[in-house]
Amino acid sequence: MENNDINTSLLEAKEQDGDSEVKFQKKVLAEMKKLWIVAGPAIFTRFSTFGVTVISQAFIGHIGATQLAAYALVQTVLLRFMNGILLGMSSALETLCGQAYGAKQHHMLGIYLQRSWVILTISSFILIPLFFVSTPLLKLLGQDDDIANVAGYISLWLIPVIFAFVISFTCQMYLQAQSKNMIITYLAAAALIIHVFFSWLLTVKYKFGLPGAMISTILAYWIPNVGQLIFVFCGGCRDTWKGFSWLAFKDLWPVVKLSLSSGAMICLELWYNSILVLLTGNMANAEVAIDALSICLNINGWEMMISLGFLAAAGVRVSNELGSGNAKAAKFSIMVIVLTSLSIGLMLFLFFLLFRGRLAYIFTTSKEVAKAVDWLSPLLACSILLNSIQPVLSGVAVGAGWQSIVAYVNITCYYLIGIPLGIVLGYVMHLEIRGIWIGMLVGTAVQTIVLIIITCRTDWDKQVTMAQQRVKKWFIPESGEPKGNEITQGA
Repeated sequence: MENNDINTSLLEAKEQDGDSEVKFQKKVLAEMKKLWIVAGPAIFTRFSTFGVTVISQAFIGHIGATQLAAYALVQTVLLRFMNGILLGMSSALETLCGQAYGAKQHHMLGIYLQRSWVILTISSFILIPLFFVSTPLLKLLGQDDDIANVAGYISLWLIPVIFAFVISFTCQMYLQAQSKNMIITYLAAAALIIHVFFSWLLTVKYKFGLPGAMISTILAYWIPNVGQLIFVFCGGCRDTWKGFSWLAFKDLWPVVKLSLSSGAMICLELWYNSILVLLTGNMANAEVAIDALSICLNINGWEMMISLGFLAAAGVRVSNELGSGNAKAAKFSIMVIVLTSLSIGLMLFLFFLLFRGRLAYIFTTSKEVAKAVDWLSPLLACSILLNSIQPVLSGVAVGAGWQSIVAYVNITCYYLIGIPLGIVLGYVMHLEIRGIWIGMLVGTAVQTIVLIIITCRTDWDKQVTMAQQRVKKWFIPESGEPKGNEITQGA
C-alpha cells in the first residue's frame, strides 16, 4: 500500500514537472512571437536603410579609390556623428511612447511625437554648419588632403539627409511602440529597390559621378518618410494620433533633458567606431587602411542591423511591460531577447571567420585592400559576437529609462579604457589598425560586462513603480487640458 502511494506521488510529481515544462515552452513561444513582431520588421528595415549606405558606397567605389575613401570618411565620421545625435535624442521617444502605450495612455504618443519633431528639427539646424567646415576640420584631424577635399564636397550633398533623419527616427520610435512597424519595412524595401535603380541610372548609364550617387541617396532617405507621414496622418494610428496640437510646444525643457541624456548614451557608442577611422587616417598608406577598415565596418554594420533590431525589440518589450506594471514579464523578455540575439551572433561569428577577405570583393576590386580585410577578419568576427549582446542591453536601458547611467558607463569603458589602450597598441606597440581595434574591442567587452551586472542586479519591481510614476507625471488628459504640472523629468 505504501509503495502504491509512493508511486502515485512520483507520477503526480512527474505530471507537474511535465505541465511546468509545457507552460514554460508556451511562455517562451508567446514571448518569441511578441519579440519577432517588433524585431523582424525592425531588422529588415535597418537592413534596407543600411543598404542605402552600402549601395552608395559600392557605386562610389567604382568611381575611384579616393572617392570611396572620402565617402567612407564622411559616412563613418560626419554622418555617424549627426546620426548619433539625432538617433540618440529620438530614443527618448522610445522610452516615453513605450511606457505610455503599456499604461494605455495612447493619446500621449502623438504629443510626444510632435515634441520630438520640434526638438530634433532645432537640433538639426544647429548642426548644419559642421557640413560647411568639414574639409578644414578633417585636415585638422590629420586626414589626407585629397580625401578631405572630396569628403567636404560629399558632405554638402548630405545636408538634406539630416532632416530626413528627424522624420525617420521619430516615426520609427512612435510606430514601434505600438508594434506597427511593418509599414516602415515595406517603405524601406521600396526605397532600397529605387536606390539601386537610380544609382545605376545616374552613375553607370549617364555617368554623373558623385552628384548622381548623392541624388539617389537623398531620394532613398526621403521616400520612406513621405510614406510614414501619410500612414500616420491618414488613419493608420487612430488611437495615438489626434492631430497637431499646441501642446507640442509646451514645457519642452524636461523633454530636452531626457533627449540629451538619450543622445549622449547613443552618441558615445556610435562615435566609437568613427574615432577608429580617424586614428587609421593618420597611418601610413591611409587610403588602403581606410578602405579596408570601412569595408570591415560595413560588414560589421550589416550584422549590427540585426542587433539593432533586437535593441528596438528590447526597448519596446521592456517599456511596455514596465508601463503595464509587470516586472516578471520584463525580466523574462530580457532573457529571451538576449539568448536569441546571442545565438544568431554565434552563427555569424563562425560565418565571417570562414569567409574572411573574400567578402571584400563585394566593395572593391583591389587585391591590396582585400588582403588587408582578410588580415582584420578575426577582429571583425569578435566585434560581431560582442554586437549580439551589447546593443540588446542598451535597448533594455532605453526601455527602462536608464540613458544617463549608461552614458557614464560608455564614457568610462570606451573613452577612458578602449581608445587609450587602442592608441598604445596601435602606435606605441606598432600593431597599427589591429592594435587600435583590439583596444576598442576591450572597451566594448568591459562595457558589456558592466551592463550585464547592472541588468542582473536591478530591482525590477522598483522599475515598475518608477515607470508608472513617470507616466502619471507626464500625463495630459485626452481633452488636451493640462493636469497640474504635466511634465516632470523622469528617472
